[in-house]
Amino acid sequence: WMSIAAGLSIIFLTLSMNKKSLVPNRVQMSSEMVYQFVANMIRENIGSKGREYFPLVFTIFMFVLLGNMLGMIPYSFTYTSHIIVTGVMALVIFLMVVVIGIARHGLHFFSLFVPPGVPAPMLLILVPIELLSFLVRPITLSVRLFANMMAGHIVLKVFAGFSVALISLGGLGAIGSLVPAVFNVAL
Repeated sequence: WMSIAAGLSIIFLTLSMNKKSLVPNRVQMSSEMVYQFVANMIRENIGSKGREYFPLVFTIFMFVLLGNMLGMIPYSFTYTSHIIVTGVMALVIFLMVVVIGIARHGLHFFSLFVPPGVPAPMLLILVPIELLSFLVRPITLSVRLFANMMAGHIVLKVFAGFSVALISLGGLGAIGSLVPAVFNVAL
């Protein structure tokens, strides 16, 4: 399913930019909207210097988006609902941040753990807390994506189970089974 997502991403972005026009068609407009969304997100969170990381952020965004969207297809597989996938993504990005941070800023990178203007005695408490929160971040981010996707799947399966249970009652139950089915489609 990851290969399918990569292929769909390549096909979508290639076809959307194949015949660029001043007045875009629907496919071109949708790809430009995704591009603009990610570009604005980077600009708002990182600033103008973050533009050099646009390819990485855009690739991760498309990977997660398509993984989640493909999971909406019945009998498909949502790879973002597995902790190993989200954990590896978080770990790779975490290591990239550390390596790039040290390469760009040298040992000054570690001043990230020392808040400015804090008295020296407080640093004995704050530095370990800051270091721990920095090291735990990949775990929390991967668990958050995994848990959101898993919870979504559980909710969908529960509503589908309600539909099946009501259909098995027959008569009015079969008609009543449409209510949870509608909720499933809406979710």
